[in-house]
Amino acid sequence: MSKRITIDPITRIEGHLRIDVEVDGGKVTKAWSSGQMWRGVELILLGRDPRDAWAITQRICGVCTTVHAMTSVRAVENALNLEVPVNAQFIRNMIISAHAIHDHIVHFYHLSALDWVDVVSALKADPVKTAQLAESLSDWPLNGRHVMTQTLEKLKTFVGSGQLGPFTNGYWGHPAMKLSPEVNLLAVAHYLQALDAQRHANKIVTLLGSKSPHIQNVAVGGVSNPIATDSQSVLTVERLLALKPHMDALTDFINKVYLVDIAAIGAFYAEWTKYGAGVTNYLSCPDFPMDSKGTQFLVPGGYIPNADLAQYKPITAFGDAYLRDGVEEGVKHAWYEYSKPGPLHPYKGETKPAYTDFQDDGKYSWLKAPTFYGKRAQVGPLASVLAGVAAGHQPTIGYATKVLDTASSLLGSKIPLAALHSTIGRHAARAVRSGVMAEVMVQNWQALIDNIGKGDTKTFNKPTFPKGEVMGYGFHEAPRGLLSHWTVIRDGKIANYQCVVPSTWNAGPRDDSDNIGPYEASLMDNPIADAELPLEVLRTVHSFDPCLACAVHVVEDNKEVVQVKAL
Repeated sequence: MSKRITIDPITRIEGHLRIDVEVDGGKVTKAWSSGQMWRGVELILLGRDPRDAWAITQRICGVCTTVHAMTSVRAVENALNLEVPVNAQFIRNMIISAHAIHDHIVHFYHLSALDWVDVVSALKADPVKTAQLAESLSDWPLNGRHVMTQTLEKLKTFVGSGQLGPFTNGYWGHPAMKLSPEVNLLAVAHYLQALDAQRHANKIVTLLGSKSPHIQNVAVGGVSNPIATDSQSVLTVERLLALKPHMDALTDFINKVYLVDIAAIGAFYAEWTKYGAGVTNYLSCPDFPMDSKGTQFLVPGGYIPNADLAQYKPITAFGDAYLRDGVEEGVKHAWYEYSKPGPLHPYKGETKPAYTDFQDDGKYSWLKAPTFYGKRAQVGPLASVLAGVAAGHQPTIGYATKVLDTASSLLGSKIPLAALHSTIGRHAARAVRSGVMAEVMVQNWQALIDNIGKGDTKTFNKPTFPKGEVMGYGFHEAPRGLLSHWTVIRDGKIANYQCVVPSTWNAGPRDDSDNIGPYEASLMDNPIADAELPLEVLRTVHSFDPCLACAVHVVEDNKEVVQVKAL
């Protein structure tokens, strides 16, 4: 008999997400993804100076901060056909690569690992055996028996106090948990060590961007970091040298801990390579421009239809017409209405609320439904990694091979690349992308130092706004996938602004043709061991790293849409 399960809110994410599923015969047979929150940024921007948009849009979210700032300035620069000094590109690239690494580490260890790790089970572990296992997998210096014994004692203190702190509300003892006590203890140790690792990423962002979250140094036309060799009040080579130890620490953690842990989880939960594929049209964009025009990138991106890497079509430059012309958003099942038949291109996008309460076959989400040339698309690290493999990008291929080979060795059988089309594959792709980001970060650090050595210290080109109307869009391969901002500028003021964000692509409701989106599609046929404890639903949803604060939109002034009662 079919059973309806509602999880509201989904926790360990950013924002307010509701997931409904129908379960029959121990499997999900129907799903709904509903954004339960709104924001007002697009309408707040109307009539404002486009040079201010980056500072406002990055307040969309306290997690995805740098990404909106960068994408916003790229949108305005595209509208003005404005080149950006390469030094500014290098500084921006270091910030967004460090931010991506921070985001990926936090997501796996501190948000989603508890879907796979039974923390309470770790109390039964032998720390000596845990250390032996850890040291057989990696030469990470914090894998020794002393560290594992200390971790076990800390965990006993948590449990003995009756308060599990960050480990509260886990699905302890759930039948879908299958790691041994020793592996669980190792995961807890690395959970705690990851807290220190992500600190290094924040240091990099702060040293370059003045603060984190919500950096202060970007500007339409470049960055506000003046470069000099004779003043301590600006960006000096000495300050740049101070970044390198943090980059090295991050690189070590990724290679010796994160990539290894992902491979181990993949091997122990190999059956989860069979679940969660969902929509296998993948959309990503190139990023980390190394020239002033945004035509030469360190990491490729493009479109892959139906999981067929041979059909990969690249996106090649800022302002690329293939991406620009293919994006639309529909609202048939979203709490909005359009003044004309949809779906609409973002340049013509509208944000007019039309709340109806939750309707299974009608409107049920504050998220719109994006499509690419009429089809749903999955975005995120998996899309980026698959594009890298399809494009022959050697760093991506190298890290993907490392993860798959390590997992295959632990499992005792070959795990193919196709296994990445899955719940566990999205986690693996995030670790692979972290390895790539670590290389990108160091490459840009070296490029900036080399360019300063040549006497080039320019970081800004002044923008000029013409009379009349110009349009532009900016893209960025953010930690959760393709992010794009679209702006119409009229007589130097913003006339329209739309953000099409990764979690809108993935978490959006059914589109105008009633096709389900990536979250909903990925849940189909997921196993459910216990309908009262739907851990498996969380595993798949969390694998996307949801950020609903970025994905929702706006309500009008002086018009009540919904009442929220504080309990």
